[in-house]
Amino acid sequence: MIISLTIILLCQLLGEVIVRWFGWLVPGPVLGMLFLLVFLSLRDRIKKRVPEFGRALDATGKGLLAHLSLLFIPASVGVIQRLDVLAEYGVGLVVALVVSTFITLVVTVVTFVVVSRLSGSSMEATDDAGAGERS
Repeated sequence: MIISLTIILLCQLLGEVIVRWFGWLVPGPVLGMLFLLVFLSLRDRIKKRVPEFGRALDATGKGLLAHLSLLFIPASVGVIQRLDVLAEYGVGLVVALVVSTFITLVVTVVTFVVVSRLSGSSMEATDDAGAGERS
């Protein structure tokens, strides 16, 4: 597990270093996630040489995902500590959350429809096939 966590943290560190070095506007952890994606895509080649490596990385990932909700605790404490800001700007924050959620849903639906049309699959074809099987 130590090796797997080290790999994850090294990818994030590499992303931070590159972003700061070149002055990019992309957050360092995002670039680190891209490095981790590349690393994971090469994982099959690594697993052939070191078979236990794949199992360790999988176990570490599952362990992190199982306890991911713990990462919300610091954010929750920060909100509680700044209730004065929440009281002052609460209405604006709620409006911003509702509007941004609505825009995200609309963009997601439009993206799905566009990709569905470009890929040639359609919901009607799926529905018609399903109706024929039920009859």
